[in-house]
Amino acid sequence: MSKLLLGAALVAGGAFAACMAGAETLFNHTIPRQDTLRVDLNEMADMSKWEEYKKFMVPNREWLESQPLEHITITARDGVELHADYFPSEEKSNKLVICNHGYTGCGMRDCASIAVFFHKIGYDCLLVDHRGHGNSGGDYIGFGILDRYDCKKWIEYIDSRFEKSKQILLYGISMGATTVLMTSAFSDLSDSVKAVIADCAFTSPYDVFKHILKRDYHLPAFPIMNINDSMCRKKAGYGFSDYSTLDAVRETDVPVLFIHGMDDNFVPLYMTKQNYEACLSEKEIMLVENAGHGAAYYENPQAYEEKIKNFTNKYIV
Repeated sequence: MSKLLLGAALVAGGAFAACMAGAETLFNHTIPRQDTLRVDLNEMADMSKWEEYKKFMVPNREWLESQPLEHITITARDGVELHADYFPSEEKSNKLVICNHGYTGCGMRDCASIAVFFHKIGYDCLLVDHRGHGNSGGDYIGFGILDRYDCKKWIEYIDSRFEKSKQILLYGISMGATTVLMTSAFSDLSDSVKAVIADCAFTSPYDVFKHILKRDYHLPAFPIMNINDSMCRKKAGYGFSDYSTLDAVRETDVPVLFIHGMDDNFVPLYMTKQNYEACLSEKEIMLVENAGHGAAYYENPQAYEEKIKNFTNKYIV
């Protein structure tokens, strides 16, 4: 019997060590600052589509980078220095969009094309770099949990700088979409925020990591996610289930446009459907056929822009 117990203990110990190693690998691969794009572009589209998307994306980004952008820094509540690029409308405007990018991206890379569009229709544009990304400081990525507080800081900055004369639209894609949904639920959110657009938001870091573990590694969430959550709480200051977009959309009164590509294999379509169904504020949804993760705009720019104009014109004048 003692030999059987010893054998079982060794097996259990080996399994625990493997889980610890897996959790540490997952943490190191995802949570610390990543200064290179870590998203598989094949999640967005195959290479033939990418060539077509680039014909739309590259000129927009090059044009935006050639403009006289104002570089702004503010300090987050925990002392992290946050950076954004400000690009005002050609004519004086009372409309401003805060653009929030995706995981391991930055404002000028992920949001250039949409910022050019908003600029054309008369919006000032603020393209933020989330903590742990681009020109912002921070050693760890916030996955919306921390970034919602940073987004609120940017709103407060805009209110202060422009004496609350701006009607604010929050736009986000992927992690940025999760951020703007979470931000919308603050009980003391500025009434300058008139609407939210969330393109392919995940419901929580826990949910999206659980999905990736199952899809790519055929592993259950327990115990790897529990160990990883503990690591993140200790090192980065938050847990993966501290908050979710489902919590947020049940609490916000800000109108929301939900967008998702129907061929998204990275953030499952059901997450946006869950967000939409749970949302208690005024809401609309746009599902784009043949679009992978974060590619809805590039797959059908005309329909995407038309939907945004029709939605925002109801709340921002």
